[in-house]
Amino acid sequence: MLVMAKLNPTLSILFWLNRQRSKNETFPIYARITLNGKRMELSTHLYLNPSQWDQKNQRVKGAGEQSRKINISLTQISGSLQGLYTKLSLLESPISLEILKNTYLGKKVNQKSLLEVFALHNQRFFAKVASGRNSDRTYKRYEITKEKVSTFLNEQYKLDDLPLSQIQFGLASDFEHYLCNVTKIGSNTAMKYIKITKQVLKFAVDQGWIPYNPIGGFKCNYENPQREILTMEEIERIYNKSLLPRLAQVRDVYIFCCFTGLAFTDVMQLTASNIITGMDGEKWIITDRQKTGTLEEVPLLPVALEILEKYSCNIVLQKKKQLLPLCSNQRFNGYLQEIADICGIDKHLTSHTARHTFATTVTLENDVPIETVSRMLGHKSIRTTQIYAKITRKKISNNMRTLKDKLKMGSEAH
Repeated sequence: MLVMAKLNPTLSILFWLNRQRSKNETFPIYARITLNGKRMELSTHLYLNPSQWDQKNQRVKGAGEQSRKINISLTQISGSLQGLYTKLSLLESPISLEILKNTYLGKKVNQKSLLEVFALHNQRFFAKVASGRNSDRTYKRYEITKEKVSTFLNEQYKLDDLPLSQIQFGLASDFEHYLCNVTKIGSNTAMKYIKITKQVLKFAVDQGWIPYNPIGGFKCNYENPQREILTMEEIERIYNKSLLPRLAQVRDVYIFCCFTGLAFTDVMQLTASNIITGMDGEKWIITDRQKTGTLEEVPLLPVALEILEKYSCNIVLQKKKQLLPLCSNQRFNGYLQEIADICGIDKHLTSHTARHTFATTVTLENDVPIETVSRMLGHKSIRTTQIYAKITRKKISNNMRTLKDKLKMGSEAH
């Protein structure tokens, strides 16, 4: 039995009789409070015979002393809740049902803080990492973001932490300014940190600690970076260059990545079990992407097979159950730049440029459909592949040359 007293566009109170709980043939009156679409029930500690309840007027029937006292109490409860809501609204802090209820009952509000919520969020995420449902790489990114937020609060706001109720929309733009102008990181990286912070605050909303995400409306804008890729001539120059053994090994791994599209972290995990014979009779690499957990399926091109064969009898690698000689990513990138200088290539080479090169120079420029490239790269969305695989001038030139040949054939027919 429900009667609603509409108090505010975002707040409403309904008094109802809980017929599942009886006390001497009377039933308790509950207040159902709804705030921003979420609801909570509060006992009034008042009891009533159902026949005495007037649904239309939201009052107890009759003029007796009991009816008068209960009606006064309901009015006081409704007025108190409305008054507290108005008072809390004037503080310009987020109001949740928990805060409203605890304030009404005189309880101390256990208010969460930003870094506290980060820690709780990351703990829950790590539990899923341990069970194999989430990526350890993503967990580390969440932890790094927590440290960035902690440093930001300390340096910019002179705070060790920030209560959720005090977070305002401007926090996001302040954080962006700090990341880009103080720590000097790239805009896209800054956006990733802000995106994670938004996710953590959404977690706080889901837990009922705040009624809405104070920075939820902040739009993360990403720039399309100019990605370095090698031309086929540059690939051949590196492949054929006589190098010192330490550089030759790095060169081999890099060229292998250029012709498979594997990221450096995935090559580090590569073992003999990842090499299979496909239904076409050819050798394939089948592996889960470390970054996204998606499946990569890549038929091995002759160059990649040749490099694997080169190291197949290496006893040291066999003991480590590795297919290729590897060093740290940082050292790998340092050696790559040394190789670029030796080969006269004025480009900033990193382990990831090999993946870009595979997407563009090796596959798309040779008319491999983008859907196939996306599958081989293990992308969840073809939109990601479109970012990797920009159209080069060589591709435009080849397409137009083909078109000119067709048009020439057409004109000669006349």
